Amino acid sequence: MSFQVIVFYSFAAWLIFAALMVISSKHSVKAALFLVLAFASASGIWMLLEAEFLAVSLIVVYVGAVMVLLLFVVMMLDVDYAALRQGFVKKLPLALIIALGFFAILYSFITHGDFSGEAYASPAPKPEDYSNIKELGRVLYTDYVLAFEIAAVILLVAIIAAIALTFRGRRSRKAQVISKQLAANKKNRLKVLKMDAVKTAPKSESNEEAEE
Repeated sequence: MSFQVIVFYSFAAWLIFAALMVISSKHSVKAALFLVLAFASASGIWMLLEAEFLAVSLIVVYVGAVMVLLLFVVMMLDVDYAALRQGFVKKLPLALIIALGFFAILYSFITHGDFSGEAYASPAPKPEDYSNIKELGRVLYTDYVLAFEIAAVILLVAIIAAIALTFRGRRSRKAQVISKQLAANKKNRLKVLKMDAVKTAPKSESNEEAEE
């Protein structure tokens, strides 16, 4: 057994363990942390498949952004775990039947048909100077540049629509006017007042007068 196979099975074992802990953990924060471990294990498997862009994207996007947001949301919500567990025993047989059916269909796809391992030949090893990110960028900006730009425009329109739907007009709040700050000078900001000096008696004399 080669070193690459050992590393693959190690990542796969960690991935399966983390996925089981996600659905079996009683505490939602622990489940979210195990989901982070599952993403990291899947990223390692992507690295073994020479898909560096997908591996880095999985860490940066899901672990670095989505999971952090999900973790904050889970920690701020007051989840009633007792209410969530109600009816679990009644729905367990149906859930097991659905799960077994899903795994049976998935196994048939993997072992038979167009999606089986026998239908595709093993990919040839890439040279040392091969860059998955460079090849992906070349394909996106040459063969699929039109679809890529259309997708970018659709996302931009979606962002603008979300902002327009949630915008409730300008609020009466204070704001800095940079032009007025730069135009300020000492004549309209500083005012010197002339006052007559006030002479106060020493403390010793004031105490003697008070005693008399």
